[in-house]
Amino acid sequence: MGCKKLSSSATETILVVDDIPANVNVLLTMLTEKGFTILVAKEGKDAIRKAGFAKPDLILLDVMMPGMDGFEVCQVLKSQPTTQHIPVIFMTALADTVDKIKGLDLGAADYITKPIQHEEVLARIHTQLKLNKLQRELSRKNKELEAFARTVAHDLKNPLNDII
Repeated sequence: MGCKKLSSSATETILVVDDIPANVNVLLTMLTEKGFTILVAKEGKDAIRKAGFAKPDLILLDVMMPGMDGFEVCQVLKSQPTTQHIPVIFMTALADTVDKIKGLDLGAADYITKPIQHEEVLARIHTQLKLNKLQRELSRKNKELEAFARTVAHDLKNPLNDII
C-alpha cells in the first residue's frame, strides 16, 4: 500500500524545539525539503519567546530538555492567548502511556516517539496543520452565522413589533 505524497505550503512555519543538534539537523533537513519554514529553539524559554513572537503554524517539542522541560513549555504555551491555538506535537523517547497522557492532558495535539520515522512525522504534521486550518475556518464560519442570526432576529423584530 503506497503513501500519498504530502505537500506543504511555503507559508507554513514550524518551530522545532530540541536541545540535541543532531535531532534538529534531521528535522531541519527533512522539513525544509518539504517546503516548510523552520524556526529552531534549543531550550524552553527561547521556545516560548519565539512562539509568541513568530506565531508558528505548529510546534515540534522535545520533552526532555535541561532547565524547562517540554511539559512545562507546553503548559505555558497553552496558557497564553497568543500561543494557545498553536498545535504542539511532542517528540520524545518517553514511550510510557503515562507520559503520553500527561502531554495530551497539557494540550498537546499529538505525540511522536523517538527515533522518529520521517513519513510518520510528515503525516502527523500535515494532519495537525489541516485540523488547525479547518478549526480556524469553522470558527470564522460560526462568527458569520452568529452575525447573520443577529441581523435576521433584528429584521424580524421590527415587523413583529408593528403587528403587536
